[in-house]
Amino acid sequence: MFHPQGLPQSLAVLDRTLVMGVLNVTPDSFSDGGLFEDTQTAIAHGRFMAANGADIVDVGGESTRPGSARISQDEELARVIPVIESLVNDGIVVSIDTMRSEVARASVSAGAAIINDISGGKADSQMLPFVAQLDMPFILMHWRGHSDVMTQLTDYNDVAADVVRELADQVGVAVNAGVDRNRIVVDPGIGFAKTTQQNWPLLQELDVIDELELPVLWGASRKKFLGELLADSNGELRDMTGREAATTALTTYFALAGAWAVRVHDVRSSRDAVDVVERLSREHD
Repeated sequence: MFHPQGLPQSLAVLDRTLVMGVLNVTPDSFSDGGLFEDTQTAIAHGRFMAANGADIVDVGGESTRPGSARISQDEELARVIPVIESLVNDGIVVSIDTMRSEVARASVSAGAAIINDISGGKADSQMLPFVAQLDMPFILMHWRGHSDVMTQLTDYNDVAADVVRELADQVGVAVNAGVDRNRIVVDPGIGFAKTTQQNWPLLQELDVIDELELPVLWGASRKKFLGELLADSNGELRDMTGREAATTALTTYFALAGAWAVRVHDVRSSRDAVDVVERLSREHD
């Protein structure tokens, strides 16, 4: 397992998979939309996740669930900046989940230590030049298009091989823009421009992702493919909270494979799984 350069020292010294807690300050995210859209409620939940073992709290102000429409930059800023400032003031490591360079810029000024761009720099031409000026990790996800069109962009010859190739291409674009490769984390983009069934070969071929020789973030928490897997005899998808045990199983799988981090909604269960894997990996004592 290896970390990207530019992490806060408190995280860089950890020899285990990190746990990133999802904090959606939105009314319409797929799992927790509306639960934390109030600033004070969002701050309280960020603190709760940190207290329950989150190494990083990932603050996002724009829903990227399938079919969602974009919000204005001003609205996104109004949602995330007060939350970031408060959590950073509490000593919590924060990442900003945004596709906009100006939101990333304001978030870094507010104390965010990591930029998590699900478009990998594709959605805003100014994102990569901005990131190139920084000394912090940049999470670059496999992305083919915005949420309102991504369900139409699911044609693959070999999903794992194609995702790795497209990630490698975008990493090359980022490096050519001046981003230090040693600061890049890749995210295979589970559920983004992929059918529910296309996620499984991606998960079954972790060694293909490892060919990129970059830290990997996995974000599979509570996603539809798990609800489909766990559907009842009538085909009714398992509800969001009922997907937590399956999410924890995947966290264990990723931790055993040496993932850099997992992005999850229920921090405690995934952190417990990571701690068990970390203990098992130690030499006999």
